[in-house]
Amino acid sequence: MVADNRIVFGAEGNNFPRLKRFLSEVKQGVVPTTIWKHKDVGSTQKSTRELKEIFDGKKVFDYPKPVDLLRRIITIGSGDNDIVLDFFAGSGSTAHAVWEQNIDDGHHRRFILIQLPEPLDPKNEEQKNAIEFCGEELLSAITKERLRRAAKKIEDENPVFSGDTGFKVFKLDSSNIKAWDPMTKDLEGTIDEFAEYIKEDRSETDILHELLLKLGLDLSIKIQEKTIANKKVYNLGHGVLLVCLNRNISDNEIETLALDMIEWIKEDNPQTETTIVFRDSAFVDNVAKTNITEIFKQYGYNNIRSL
Repeated sequence: MVADNRIVFGAEGNNFPRLKRFLSEVKQGVVPTTIWKHKDVGSTQKSTRELKEIFDGKKVFDYPKPVDLLRRIITIGSGDNDIVLDFFAGSGSTAHAVWEQNIDDGHHRRFILIQLPEPLDPKNEEQKNAIEFCGEELLSAITKERLRRAAKKIEDENPVFSGDTGFKVFKLDSSNIKAWDPMTKDLEGTIDEFAEYIKEDRSETDILHELLLKLGLDLSIKIQEKTIANKKVYNLGHGVLLVCLNRNISDNEIETLALDMIEWIKEDNPQTETTIVFRDSAFVDNVAKTNITEIFKQYGYNNIRSL
């Protein structure tokens, strides 16, 4: 068996001999070793030092999880294109570990980190450092800043790495669309109030991401912008979704806007049906809205929606 390279004696060749088993020979994969030594998977002391280095020598978080330990877990529990979910984001060690492991094995894992809006205590020395460093008084500020700095460090140390070290940050909130709540004693006033369904304090970026959620599209999808007929148009996912949230589209702009949007869709040639969305109140009347819809339908685009 030694001659057949079926026996291993550890990384340095001086351990107790063990039988080598290949993945193709077992049904459920290989069971990991039970004991993980700190020299292999790191320690809290090492992870604390690493985090201090990232934050220019300042201690901002107690007992961060070791990146090497999380890499071992990620290696066992995930594969290429998987999503790693951490409900306790903390200092962001899990995302850092995902990036590091992707570099090591060439996979394309992604991550979702979740963190409650836990306040930092300015009376605590480490947390006071974090507040001064990040400019925010929430634990998630440490997570975000750690990932920004870790991404830069990874890119600097691995110039040929072509993987993704970007991330987006979302905060749980109510819908951007007003819920219909009629005042029975002033129905006319309610109708006037709801002539514009979108809440006034919401940005176009907020609306775009709610559309992605409602249409079941990936939140990390690429978003492009272009000015067409003096209107800002968003192209999400290379033609999968086109959105124009302009507040006013006049009758003489409809044809140019529609035809140029169609050309943009054709350039991207999406593999799925394109969804096109406008702000309902942008049109003077239903006739104008019907006209732009019919132009799209003439070219085979039937999935037209309004907000």
